[in-house]
Amino acid sequence: MEISERMYLNTEHAVEQFGDVEALVPMLTMLEESLARDIGQIAALLGAGDVDAANRLLHPMKGFLPLFCKEALCTELSAVEMLSKNGSVAEVAPAYAALQPKLERLLLEVSDFLKSNGVSS
Repeated sequence: MEISERMYLNTEHAVEQFGDVEALVPMLTMLEESLARDIGQIAALLGAGDVDAANRLLHPMKGFLPLFCKEALCTELSAVEMLSKNGSVAEVAPAYAALQPKLERLLLEVSDFLKSNGVSS
């Protein structure tokens, strides 16, 4: 699926961080793998009531997403991660449920960018 408009991936900012597209591609490949693995796992952990384990996945995501993403997504992720530090599953689960489709869209945008740069997943 080709993404006509990037809502969350900020490749211009990412290229500034990594120097050029060639250096960015391996980092985006790692991001793609991480998102593909963690998005559903976080939802499953919250569904099982394990907020602490969900936080252990959200925390590193909060750390590296600002390298690649537009500020609004980073802000929302930070809020959910902060809530997951001390919040109950009743608080964290709906906040993550609102964030999850955005992370899934980001994953599509990353995959599309990689495919357009000759990287197949």
